[in-house]
Amino acid sequence: MEHPIQSVSDIPPLIATSVVRGSEQGQSHGGIYLIDPGAQAVHQVLDWDTADIDWTGRGWDRGLRGVAFYDGEVYVAASDELFVYDPNFRQLRSFRNRYLKHCHEICEYDGKLYLTSTGFDSILAFDLVEQDFVWGLHAAKVDGEWHAHRFDPHSNVGPTPRNQLHINNVDCSAEGLSFAGLRTGGIVSLGADAKLLQQVELPDGAHNAVLVGDGVLFNDTAADYLRFVTRDGDEKRFPFPTYAPGDLEYAGIDDSKIARQGFGRGLCIINERLVAAGSSPSTVTVFDLLTGQTVFSVNFSMDIRNAIHGLAVWPFATGE
Repeated sequence: MEHPIQSVSDIPPLIATSVVRGSEQGQSHGGIYLIDPGAQAVHQVLDWDTADIDWTGRGWDRGLRGVAFYDGEVYVAASDELFVYDPNFRQLRSFRNRYLKHCHEICEYDGKLYLTSTGFDSILAFDLVEQDFVWGLHAAKVDGEWHAHRFDPHSNVGPTPRNQLHINNVDCSAEGLSFAGLRTGGIVSLGADAKLLQQVELPDGAHNAVLVGDGVLFNDTAADYLRFVTRDGDEKRFPFPTYAPGDLEYAGIDDSKIARQGFGRGLCIINERLVAAGSSPSTVTVFDLLTGQTVFSVNFSMDIRNAIHGLAVWPFATGE
């Protein structure tokens, strides 16, 4: 691997989104943060405190999710709405679709934005030039066999609400489209014949799984590790930072909606060597895949409910 690391200042600025799990009406339930590793500084640029959300179950409609960029604009997904901001986080427009529910990660490729619709076991495609949802793909696994159904996101005859797979990540590149989730059992790709094929196995409870070089990188959320496993079986495990119990806020609440310490979610590949990962309470850590070392870590909330969701390299000049 290339990219020798000289200092923390070599790490580019990052953007992170968060979900405050178990928050109540009147409280913040997430935000957007810019992280400057060189200055070891975090700046919250948006506090997500709208009251127009569903307050039932876990994180659900709370907080902000995946992040992507196109044509000088910032695209951020909430549970059922896609928001567009300028680099100073002035909202420009937003989009809804009846088949977008409990969105997690999003991915831009070749003028299209791909969004996970976790509540429908689907992937939606949004044309960034036309500024419209243009197609959807519903996935199902029946008796061990994968099935795919393409649908029109503007029709009323698409899939019914369902969350059997909990699709939480989508990736698209010249190699094709793939997705993964808590209960997909692995990374699943869409073939040229519109058939789904499982590429690699994953444990239940994985987040942000993506193929990288000769291996797979993912948050093993159930085990509190970031894991990188190569095809020949070599593996590196990166434990998430943890804190003294007395330093945690809201840790004593007996509520399944509250994220636990070390809950890993959010992943950003910086280069061939460095990867940033998120964990609870809101912490972003940069790991070196070559040495297995922690290069940088920053915490910006000790509220155990505050969980990182989306992570990406910030492509704009600071203060733009």
